[in-house]
Amino acid sequence: MIVVGEIVTLKENKDFRRIYAKGRSYPSAVLVSYVIKNRCGCVRIGITTGKKIGKAVLRNRSRRIIREAYRELSDSVKPGYDLVFVARGKTPYVKSYDILRSMKKELKDAGVLK
Repeated sequence: MIVVGEIVTLKENKDFRRIYAKGRSYPSAVLVSYVIKNRCGCVRIGITTGKKIGKAVLRNRSRRIIREAYRELSDSVKPGYDLVFVARGKTPYVKSYDILRSMKKELKDAGVLK
């Protein structure tokens, strides 16, 4: 677990596997969100971009725009959840406000937003 600014990030493979196995998924065309409750009372996020997204430049762009979209929503997320965002094939080609709109809908469906 690493703190970047005010965002607590997940880095351990075991955390990602636990969230994939036991968490609920909320897919859209540009993003898949996995949500599960945690015991630490804070919000932790992880971002995954696979090789299907493209080369390193596209994967890094995908991570940047997902992180920026989350940063705008971070104040309205209830504490006590682990979130994993998985980039899809379209992710590096859209703007962060498209990701934000998709992320807001998925997190609202999950009941994570205040």
